[in-house]
Amino acid sequence: MGADAAAALIGDGMTVAVSGFTPAGCPKAVPLALAAQVRSGQRKLRLTLLSGASTGEELDNAWAELGMIARRAPYMTSKALRAAVNGGAEEEIAYTDLHLGEFAQNARCGFYGKIDFALVEAAAITEEGNIVPTTALGCSQSWIDLADRVIVELNLRQPAALEGFHDVYRPADPPRREPIPLTGVGERIGTPYLSCPAEKIAAVVVSECEEKPRPFPPADAVSEAIARNIVRFLLREKEQGRLSADRVPLQSGVGAVANAVLLGLKDSPLEHLSFYSEVMQDGILDLIDAGKADFASATSLSLSKEGLARLFADIERYRGRLVLRDSEISNSAEVIRRLGVIAMNTAVEADIYGNVNSSQMNGSTVYNGIGGSGDYARNALISIFMTPSAAKGGRISCIVPMVTHVDHTEHDVDVLVTEQGWADLRGLSPKERARLIIERCAHPDYREALRAYFEAACAATHGAQTPHILSESFRFHENLAQSGTMREEKKGDAKC
Repeated sequence: MGADAAAALIGDGMTVAVSGFTPAGCPKAVPLALAAQVRSGQRKLRLTLLSGASTGEELDNAWAELGMIARRAPYMTSKALRAAVNGGAEEEIAYTDLHLGEFAQNARCGFYGKIDFALVEAAAITEEGNIVPTTALGCSQSWIDLADRVIVELNLRQPAALEGFHDVYRPADPPRREPIPLTGVGERIGTPYLSCPAEKIAAVVVSECEEKPRPFPPADAVSEAIARNIVRFLLREKEQGRLSADRVPLQSGVGAVANAVLLGLKDSPLEHLSFYSEVMQDGILDLIDAGKADFASATSLSLSKEGLARLFADIERYRGRLVLRDSEISNSAEVIRRLGVIAMNTAVEADIYGNVNSSQMNGSTVYNGIGGSGDYARNALISIFMTPSAAKGGRISCIVPMVTHVDHTEHDVDVLVTEQGWADLRGLSPKERARLIIERCAHPDYREALRAYFEAACAATHGAQTPHILSESFRFHENLAQSGTMREEKKGDAKC
């Protein structure tokens, strides 16, 4: 069926669940056809959109700009979608943020209502009628199982040789769930394809839509310094006998800093690395090519245009080194804890006691969402969070007295890393953590103000375990601006 005819099957008020994950593996032709029908005035649609994580510009961006999304979960990166979620568009979007690892199970338990259509991108359809996914799995199998009807986009731009990269596993739901039988990063426990009853297929749309990966910003001096500090920390752990070998699996988040960490590992003395993560970026190909990484498991290959070309050009060699799993397996608390994963995720800001905000600006404006970082942080052998010490050209400290929104409590943060250094928080009291974070992680321009806040809080609370002056902690930057201690004030601009 053509994309226009398939799009016409989707009606106003429906719930549509799509394949893909940040934004690899997302359907393109049918979403674009649906947007074109709305743009031309043929139709008016308000839909609930569910996905594994963020989607491509053909979905989140195009649909949000046209006011087509009524509800959205569970993660986003689109500027247009972000504006609508935060009240900056005529048609507001009700956005639900949650841990990515629990989304598929929640959907199967009926928490989000009935799913009308699943849109799934495929690299091939086998003779038996099985669906070979493209560069991500996410929640695809759950969407197929739950949806009333399924539209498959057979994308001829995606090589059929992707068959064999995937490991699709259906866990039973509570209270009948048994242990997930995965005990090693490279093991396979499922099938290399998605399965769907033939009677559910509403359409097969052949497309030739090109993948449009988000370009990575080049690594800068700050991200490279953060990467060096993480490598130094890992080397110290090995020297002190807390890491028995280089084979402890690593997890890395998404973005320029995370990719810089992977590149930093390539130049380190660490060898035989393995990865159990939710997303793999270009750095993993560099590690494999350099002989540093033996194997990597994730739910998405979120590569740049150049990285995607590398993968496809040498796909047979990479086949034995990479596996893509369902997101509830890649982000499974059970498996992460069993394997002893070392988690490395990014923060928007962290406070002096180790609490981390990874999703909100000023406590009110959601940026992307919590993503999968919480799945790893709570269950990792070592949970590392990394952030520049200052943002906006140094005008805002990323180390603050109290975060404006808590995604990860101090109990889930073992190590905090900035370009200034790292603070190992394991086994420390709150006041010990505060002193260490201020001296090791805060930007020098903000250390004195942070010291002053901490000492004043200690005095005001008469030595309480976690000293805070609540009325002052939320006015931190305002007070800095008024006192003339902010870097921007020194430049003659008093605006915060």
